[in-house]
Amino acid sequence: MDTKIGLLDTCKPNSNDICCPANCAVSTIQNSVTPIPVISPSEATLGRHLARRLVQIGVNDVFSVPGDFNLTLLDHFLAEPGLNLVGCCNELNAGYAADGYARSRGVGACVVTFTVGGLSVLNAIAGAYSENLPVICIVGGPNSNDYGTNRILHHTIGLPDFSQELRCFQTVTCFQAVVNNLDDAHDLIDTAISTALTESKPVYIYAISNKLGLEAAVEAAAAFLNKAVKPVMVGGPKLRAAKACNAFVELADACGYAVAVMPSAKGLVPESHPHFNRDLLGSN
Repeated sequence: MDTKIGLLDTCKPNSNDICCPANCAVSTIQNSVTPIPVISPSEATLGRHLARRLVQIGVNDVFSVPGDFNLTLLDHFLAEPGLNLVGCCNELNAGYAADGYARSRGVGACVVTFTVGGLSVLNAIAGAYSENLPVICIVGGPNSNDYGTNRILHHTIGLPDFSQELRCFQTVTCFQAVVNNLDDAHDLIDTAISTALTESKPVYIYAISNKLGLEAAVEAAAAFLNKAVKPVMVGGPKLRAAKACNAFVELADACGYAVAVMPSAKGLVPESHPHFNRDLLGSN
């Protein structure tokens, strides 16, 4: 994977001073950047490319709110030298923190999750647009396998149409990069960042998860569970809505964990199951 700056070389900082142009517009940063180690081919991922670009334009702090659609992306950000993730209480805080960072440093960035995070940060991005601030808003999207399935995903507005967030951002950002194909992903990301710096306006980068990201998440969850001393599976009332009762039992059979249910899920999991434990959550 090519990790050279390319057209973004013109935006590389040259000094530690914050530049305030005569017309009071927000300028690109004027500070030197510590040489960045080369990424090995095994580490060359889309997430690392995006993280590297942020460091190269002088963004050393990214304001974020974790969500299940952006966790793998945030892992790549954490692995990037020179990039610090700042956790925020909510997405609006993250957006306004990036706004303030852009005022001070010339450009800011925030990372949120799909729909529930994107719609929450929208007001801060709109403010940055009106104030001519280059804020890079990065949204982690659903797995690519979910597109075209007519599924209604959690943390959305309850529609199988995944474009509602994009339509909202189209009115308050100067460029929208929907990254759903590795063939043009690098070009889209570089164009978005260059446009933000050139026009001094916010941009929207939407990165869709893929099968490899899902597999990485499953492997990480399995590794975590394998370290547990006494893991317990607790069934809740959503098992019924998701039609996942049988799958829950099959998972219990496969892993051998103790099983319990919340009072509101009584009857969804057979209490005759050999791993069922009535004492874990008290009497039902």
